[in-house]
Amino acid sequence: MSETDTKIVQELTAEELAAIEAKYDEGAHIRAVAPVAAKVLRAVAIIFAVYHYLTAGFGLPADHWHMGWHLTGLFILTYAFYPILKTKGAFERRSGPLRIGGITIFDILLMILGVASALYVGLAWRGIDMLGIEEQTFRMGNPNNYDMFFGVIIIVLVLDIARRTLGWVLPAIISLFIIYALFGPYFSGILQHPGVKFRTFVSSMYFPQEGIFGVTLWVVSTIVFHFVLFGVIAQRTGLGQLFIDNATILAGRYTGGPAKVSVVSSAFFGTISGSSVANTVSTGALTIPNMKRLGYPGHFAGGVEAAASAGGQITPPIMGAAAFIMAEFLELPYTTIVIAAIFPAILHYVGVFTVVHLMARKLGLKGLAKEQLPQFAAVWRDGWANIIPLVGLLWVLFSGYTPYMSAFCGISLALVAGMSRLHSPVTLAYAAAFGAFVVWKFMGGGFELTTAAILLVGTAVATLNPQDRMKLPEMTDAMELGVKYALAVGAASAAVGIVVGVINTTGIGFRIGFMVTQGAGNLATDIYALLSFGEYALFQIEDLQLFLSLAFIAIACILMGAGIPTTALYIMLVSVAQPALAQLGVPPIASHLFVLYYGVVAEITPPVCTSAYAAAAIANSPPFKTGISAFTLGLGKVVAPMAFVYAPVLLFVSSTGFDLWEFTYSATSCIMGVVALSSAVVGYWLAPMGTINRILCAFAGLVFIAPSLSADLVALIIASPAIAMQVIARRRSPLVA
Repeated sequence: MSETDTKIVQELTAEELAAIEAKYDEGAHIRAVAPVAAKVLRAVAIIFAVYHYLTAGFGLPADHWHMGWHLTGLFILTYAFYPILKTKGAFERRSGPLRIGGITIFDILLMILGVASALYVGLAWRGIDMLGIEEQTFRMGNPNNYDMFFGVIIIVLVLDIARRTLGWVLPAIISLFIIYALFGPYFSGILQHPGVKFRTFVSSMYFPQEGIFGVTLWVVSTIVFHFVLFGVIAQRTGLGQLFIDNATILAGRYTGGPAKVSVVSSAFFGTISGSSVANTVSTGALTIPNMKRLGYPGHFAGGVEAAASAGGQITPPIMGAAAFIMAEFLELPYTTIVIAAIFPAILHYVGVFTVVHLMARKLGLKGLAKEQLPQFAAVWRDGWANIIPLVGLLWVLFSGYTPYMSAFCGISLALVAGMSRLHSPVTLAYAAAFGAFVVWKFMGGGFELTTAAILLVGTAVATLNPQDRMKLPEMTDAMELGVKYALAVGAASAAVGIVVGVINTTGIGFRIGFMVTQGAGNLATDIYALLSFGEYALFQIEDLQLFLSLAFIAIACILMGAGIPTTALYIMLVSVAQPALAQLGVPPIASHLFVLYYGVVAEITPPVCTSAYAAAAIANSPPFKTGISAFTLGLGKVVAPMAFVYAPVLLFVSSTGFDLWEFTYSATSCIMGVVALSSAVVGYWLAPMGTINRILCAFAGLVFIAPSLSADLVALIIASPAIAMQVIARRRSPLVA
């Protein structure tokens, strides 16, 4: 081990963990303000959370009002908590004549302009006679001066809040889209278009249905925020700890126990968290020190946690914000997306788990001692009630109700499990309120009998929770934190709406998609000529064109993903990938998931990999080296998208249909490919593996990923020398494991 890794492994305090999360997670790193301002902003955040919670259960207002209120909260809280530049000391509390409560006058002015522009759409929707403003229907495409003023303001400000929360990369790319829309005639070749007039552009970006008030902001304000809030509340009430304890029970005693605990707990935690950094810090606080105690190098321990935690955005049922937007784009039920994502997520965790297991065998690491493991009976005796909110959320979601209704029920059950206790009659008001809501919905035909009965039983049973009751201030703290986590994704969704508007207006997605397929086709023709021998060819041109198109899009995802959130990256690139891959016969759901997966891969790909850097801070290891470890450990996530493009049956719900035998064969082939790649990465399978054998396993693993009998036979032929050498080495050294 390095000198860094041989330092005494010690537990980090809650404050140190919070500092790490604040440094690497956009939602946690905010400006310190004066006490009075902090109370006001806390009230705004709680009102923001309560508004979304109640509208999810009792009905949404008109879209333009709902998204307007959501943007209002974003502008107020973002301009209050995020300074204009992230300089050293910018997040410290300051006072002066040009500040109010620690917030600059300039930020307050921008806050006011943002709120005015967000609410103007609703206020002027039916027209304002005294100002000469007609009804919105008559102004579409022909905006008046008020529309232009507030439209320009909101376009500039959503780019600014995206910059403040996420950095310069995303606003810079969106600005290029704006330039393309306005100056289309000046581009050459296939990218040239007539251009969009400035007034028409502002109108399209401002008014609902497209642009800022389009599908991305609607999904975030209507669905995503609620699931973020549920994840934070459920974690605070004890569900996160229940996951970690059970993961330790399941995997802790086996070879390399703490590392396997990291994989399993991250998989569990991913069901309630769409944030890779939050997942890394929450589970890594326990698993990374334990891995280092066992003997894992610090960079590898951090890489394990980062790679496993990055899977949170592809782990059903929540999967981060992108999956909800995908459901809207594809016009499919969200449950269909969840079902399609099951096997690819399993393949990811199989890859991480295999590398961890082989590394443990290579290093001769054992599992945790029996006395170090939590007791199953004690864990479930104390924490059983914390699973009720997740069960309720999943039942409602898969019963065909809206995602926001399922989130409302999940949050409500989390509030009951956290705050209502049978021995404290006053606190039963929370349970009674939700119970009354369920009965009201049932009486009005909103809930079926089975759903109503399950929710009522869950509510009653949750009041028997043996754990200490959360007080109201603790619950409001959780709500406030949930709102802060949602600021970055909200800002990104509003800004990326501009990209969606430009794509719909100019057709640039189809233009770039055509360029991708044409370029891949030309290159495929050249490669075909090199690999063909008379009438015999190793590959067909169509197969080469598809593979090269996938490779180009994957590289674009990884390169653009440096500093861009997964959701924003998905929205921008799917508009290119979908037309390109559709021309090559790839089902829509496969092409959308392909882009999403490579967007997540970008999170653990150096040089910008925030999850790995957060893990490195906990592991006290070199950040870049930790990022390399995370990337190699995440190979399952790298190859899974290729697999389900070539074999859409792996997604269960693809338009190509489902066949059990085909699925079983394809899944087995993919898993064999992941195991072969994992062996190549670690340099160990049954025994230590030399360089030549590692190269053979790596090539075999890549060939396995394209499930077909001919490809699998070729892969077995490639891997056979390595397999034979491993079997011989194992027989010579039976105790090597």
